Amino acid sequence: MEIRAATVLPARREPIELHTADGLTLVGELAQPLDRPPVATLVTLHPLPTHGGFMDSHVYKKAANRLPALADLAVLRFNTRGTSSERGTSQGTFDGGEGERYDVAAALEYAEYHDLPHVWVVGWSFGTELTLKWAHDPLVEGAILLSPPLHRATEADLDSWAAFGRPLTALVPEFDDYLRPEEARARFARIPQAEVIGVDGAKHLWVGEPYVRIVLDEIVKRVNPAAWPLPTEV
Repeated sequence: MEIRAATVLPARREPIELHTADGLTLVGELAQPLDRPPVATLVTLHPLPTHGGFMDSHVYKKAANRLPALADLAVLRFNTRGTSSERGTSQGTFDGGEGERYDVAAALEYAEYHDLPHVWVVGWSFGTELTLKWAHDPLVEGAILLSPPLHRATEADLDSWAAFGRPLTALVPEFDDYLRPEEARARFARIPQAEVIGVDGAKHLWVGEPYVRIVLDEIVKRVNPAAWPLPTEV
């Protein structure tokens, strides 16, 4: 069977709640391999909720639909404060990336408490800003950024990640609305361990199955290289 946009492969999927240090309950889902423990974990941070971003944004939904089965990964998705999806609405209100520091911390605490292995953070658009600003946690083994705009993340945040020392990969669409590969390479040069990958033909939202496959392949290549490249059929 060819893996298509709507393909959902077997996994253990459970609704979860995250509890922030400032007293909010956030809703999410954890997807894990069906009959074996995960070898690594993706904590995903979604695009800007004021522009339609949420835990079901399509790249993350497809990651949860495929990667537990294809790459033995756990995929943790959740709605940041004030964000709604089919799973429900997280308490609180959007705070422009500041109060969301507690949301990031709550997701990482959940992963640690539940002994989820080898945690990598995957941020997309607004989620990349949260990653760069708030994911400097000893639990985090590395991060992957999809379409980083570098609006809220400052040079100081980039320098903090450089000092943090964990691997960082930025996937930058050729036709991104905010930051394109050449400028991204210049700005991320302050992080010695950063790798910038320009993706020909892609746009900010990674619309189209070929681009989703590129993103998921690049994630797996770094997080569980034994499962790379991902199959296109099952």
